[in-house]
Amino acid sequence: MADAVVLDGVLTRLVPTTEDDLDLLAAWFASPGFVEHWDGVPKTRDEVAEKYIGRRRPRVESFLVLARGTPVGYAQYWHAGAAEGGIDMVLVPEARGRGLGPDAARALLAHLGGNLGWRRVTVDPERGNVRAVRAWEKAGFREVSGEGENLLMELSFSGSR
Repeated sequence: MADAVVLDGVLTRLVPTTEDDLDLLAAWFASPGFVEHWDGVPKTRDEVAEKYIGRRRPRVESFLVLARGTPVGYAQYWHAGAAEGGIDMVLVPEARGRGLGPDAARALLAHLGGNLGWRRVTVDPERGNVRAVRAWEKAGFREVSGEGENLLMELSFSGSR
């Protein structure tokens, strides 16, 4: 794994996904409540295996989000250039509204801006997913475009290398 690092937040820990996580992630991504704002379409086990357990590294880095050692969500970041890219994240419904999303996002951002030297990161939550929009704002993102179903939000790092 090119970037197999564990990322620690205050409330969360992000650990790289592996083949061992396939059963858990396949169950999550098959659940309508989990994917309601992630395309809204449940994913097959084969889709999950292809996209979410680390097989796309190093272009896409995939993580389990843990809270007190318990898996509560999935996060990924993807490269869109030498010093920029995007983040996607989804938490299980029972983990939402507890500050875990912004905390995990800040851990990812510390890695992307601090360790990898990224200058810009984007996210694109659904406009109607008010909880997610607020969570991204708490992590430092600001809306830059609001056309269509999704908002484009970005965070630019100052002083990036």
